[in-house]
Amino acid sequence: MTPKSGSAGAAGSGSGGAAGSGSAGAGRAELGKGVVCGEVQPLVVIAGPCVVESKDLAHEVAARMKEICGRLGVQYVFKASYDKANRTSLSGYRGPGRDGGLAILSEIGRQLNLPVLTDIHESGDAAIAAEHVDVLQIPAFLCRQTDLLLAAAATGKAINVKKGQFLAPWDMKNVVEKLRSGGAANVLLTERGTSFGYNTLVVDYRGLPQLRASGAPVIFDVTHSVQQPGGQGTSSGGQREYAGALARAAVAVGVDGLFLETHPDPDKAPSDGPNMIPLHRMEALLEQLVLIRKAVAVSGPQPTTY
Repeated sequence: MTPKSGSAGAAGSGSGGAAGSGSAGAGRAELGKGVVCGEVQPLVVIAGPCVVESKDLAHEVAARMKEICGRLGVQYVFKASYDKANRTSLSGYRGPGRDGGLAILSEIGRQLNLPVLTDIHESGDAAIAAEHVDVLQIPAFLCRQTDLLLAAAATGKAINVKKGQFLAPWDMKNVVEKLRSGGAANVLLTERGTSFGYNTLVVDYRGLPQLRASGAPVIFDVTHSVQQPGGQGTSSGGQREYAGALARAAVAVGVDGLFLETHPDPDKAPSDGPNMIPLHRMEALLEQLVLIRKAVAVSGPQPTTY
């Protein structure tokens, strides 16, 4: 039985389409370097390449996204992985590894004064990664791993948890409780699609307000929601042509932030290229999304029942 939950209505205005959640206990999370997600805050955009390919490429993406987000009045968090431990096949590119990758991420955060997010796959990496980045991310497949969650919580860093493709939105309240019990004060929940048959994900937009009942700000993962896991045999496929449509719908429903992977040339990217958005198209997309968020905010808080 589907639990009832509040609507993701919006209120407020201002740069970046600041909007309230319209749901009690939607919460807020401090992500570092002045970025605050949730409640009456400007939209947060978490964006970057899937994985660190080189220092120059990571810096190019981060600098360009900072410029775009600054112009649009939205808050920006740079993201990239130092080690993708969950590749479809053994031949898949994993990244530069922990030490080299974290050094690059740390340098970008310092040089550009940006909060930086990266994912961890093992409990032993939590404290080490926390020395270099502002936000630790728990991958969807690992979102119920208690030891990993508690290790991340113990760092005191903000934590973004991807909802498992196999979980109902209301099941994520247990994940939040684990993190809170471990001392995590700043928690985000991210919707990234639900498994629907083989190599396919779908998005149930009812899940966005349902996730709010957990008491954490809600992020919508635009580009992984159009992923086709394992869809190319030895790598994942994707349908980036639908990314904009799903993003517009999520902002209209009401989210606190968006997670997007972007690359100067996705077709040449070694990881998740089919679902990444070309960097030169990001500004036009974000312009649309900011306008939608402002339009929703003008209507005020939405009723939780009709």
